Amino acid sequence: MMLDDDVLPEPLTVPGRKTPRKDLLALEWLTHNRIGAYASSTAAGCNTRRYHGLLVAATQPPMGRIVALAQVAEQVLVGTERHDLATIEFPDTVRPDSTTRLVEFRNDVAATFVFDVGGLEVTKEIVLAESANTVSIRYTVRGADAALRLTPFVALRDFHHLRTFRHDHQMVFHTHGAGAVVQDRSGPLPPLYLFAPAGRFENNPQWWYRFHYRADLARGQEGFEDLYAPGEFLLDLPDGQGCQFVASLGEPRTLGFDETVSHRRRRLAGIVRGLGPERDDLSRRLAVASDAFVVQRHFPGASAAWTILAGYPWFADWGRDTFIALPGLLLSTGQFDRARDVFRTFAAHVSEGMVPNRFDDYSAAAHYNSIDASLWFIVAAERYLQATGDTHFWLAELLPAARAILRAYQNGTRFDIHADADGLLLGGSARTQLTWMDVSLADEPITPRHGKCVEVNALWHCVHRIVAERTAGTDDALAEHCRVQAALIASAFNRVFWNDSAGCLYDCVTDGTGDASLRPNQIFAVSLPHSPLPPPQQAAVVQVVQDHLLTPRGLRTLSPDDPRYRRRYGGSWESRDRAYHQGTVWAWLMGPFIEAYLRVHRARPFALAQASEWLSAFEPHLAEAGLGTVSEIFDGDAPHTPRGCVAQAWSVGELLRAKRLLDAAPADAGT
Repeated sequence: MMLDDDVLPEPLTVPGRKTPRKDLLALEWLTHNRIGAYASSTAAGCNTRRYHGLLVAATQPPMGRIVALAQVAEQVLVGTERHDLATIEFPDTVRPDSTTRLVEFRNDVAATFVFDVGGLEVTKEIVLAESANTVSIRYTVRGADAALRLTPFVALRDFHHLRTFRHDHQMVFHTHGAGAVVQDRSGPLPPLYLFAPAGRFENNPQWWYRFHYRADLARGQEGFEDLYAPGEFLLDLPDGQGCQFVASLGEPRTLGFDETVSHRRRRLAGIVRGLGPERDDLSRRLAVASDAFVVQRHFPGASAAWTILAGYPWFADWGRDTFIALPGLLLSTGQFDRARDVFRTFAAHVSEGMVPNRFDDYSAAAHYNSIDASLWFIVAAERYLQATGDTHFWLAELLPAARAILRAYQNGTRFDIHADADGLLLGGSARTQLTWMDVSLADEPITPRHGKCVEVNALWHCVHRIVAERTAGTDDALAEHCRVQAALIASAFNRVFWNDSAGCLYDCVTDGTGDASLRPNQIFAVSLPHSPLPPPQQAAVVQVVQDHLLTPRGLRTLSPDDPRYRRRYGGSWESRDRAYHQGTVWAWLMGPFIEAYLRVHRARPFALAQASEWLSAFEPHLAEAGLGTVSEIFDGDAPHTPRGCVAQAWSVGELLRAKRLLDAAPADAGT
């Protein structure tokens, strides 16, 4: 019988004292649970952004997030000597600084720090309860007995905001058994319970000022915070034995540390086994990374529903991201039951033929401002059917939603989304952003794309072909209607979108005028299960995208030859928004690009080798930003520095799906 540890990839390990502190501060770890709560910081153990914390709780799972416990300052006491395990950055200083004692950080099932303290080995491990807003930190000393002094720093604030001493609040605490309960009586947040089962609490309330968050400051945001410490916990550390410190929001909870770790390890091993026998190290790491995004959403008055978070640390569940990511995250790993659960969550909220663009951060309300999320739902349904052959689920639950989508989009729905006389889909206005390039500043779209968009109409054609094929023999009238519509759309697509002078596709056509901006959206006209283009045009599109937009980290969102091209994503909020889709590289686009590349080259051996090389180039990235996962975006120019979310669902999902495409290619493909 194969053991879990034989299936899982080796934990990514960062050598502590051998790595410069500035590099440790740039490496971020994240551990999560099933309700969207998480713990996250850096390999130095120092928080560098407002979203870091040892307990970032989900009060309205998977969102309503608050940073409850920000950090803990630890001192190991050996005789008369005191050794700090914490690293905290303040303006112009880092004190304490434990990086000189850090032997290694391991990005394992439990985030693990190993320190050398006066010749003793001290291990610190962090894990969350599976379905509760509870974190446990376990400390183990080896080599001699020691003692431990812990100072917990409490934030108790919305994870988008910062707390300062001068804000109107009433931070108070009272003792509770051997621990303390901290609460801000000025607001509605639940209390935070702090306790060490084998220790004792000494009250000593203090405010610590000006914690410095360098990542926020680099993003042009406020980056200083004051944190509250109710007192200190004192624990004895017998040689070889572990002692726990627990923080729990809302109610006092404990967790079995080893049982929790074992349960997670078994689940992750099952996900990796779901890849099948062909699983290299990159595939296994991506499969492990996929688990962070699949969480439960709690709707009022209903049982928990499964969904997919778009990214950590700040994104909720977005419809478009969900159905682009789902095939890689869940189908590639054989999690078909969970895939059905996610389909049901969104199908239950289809309104006027529209799948939610996203669910709200602070409620269960759905927002419907997306033209393509509904179309991606149908494409994901087709990929589910291809992976499972589950026609019962298709007919009973997916097809009714697909029918509603096609009917509403044909006849007209929100945002003036409707089919034009030529069959093509259009929608929006000069003041709306309905596609994935959705940034607006003061109602000014940075990438205006209303009218007929190239990827939207590639999807529109594709979903008609899907429904036509999947209803033949069960609903021949619908199948015939969709076949006729697909032919009409394909004819108009080639006529309207082909830019003969550039040898590729217009990005968008508004009021009959084509936008010749060279963007990656045209790749979907080749990569989707059904293309409206003849083979010569498919090959031309892939070549143009490869020549102008391909990087080792994905596709640029605008050609560097365009005067609007932004080579770097950074600086102020406005500067970042103006760069977001104006040259910035998106990792998820590597999935459709590789699929299109293999299609036009008929998966010949040279194409498979080239695609494998492109994907392998992502391996170093798993150890350069969010440890063990894939970032949202990268700078357009080399060295393509990672930016945005440190863990993005469709980045992980599409790279994993592309890996499985290569693994599934027959040995004699294209010969």
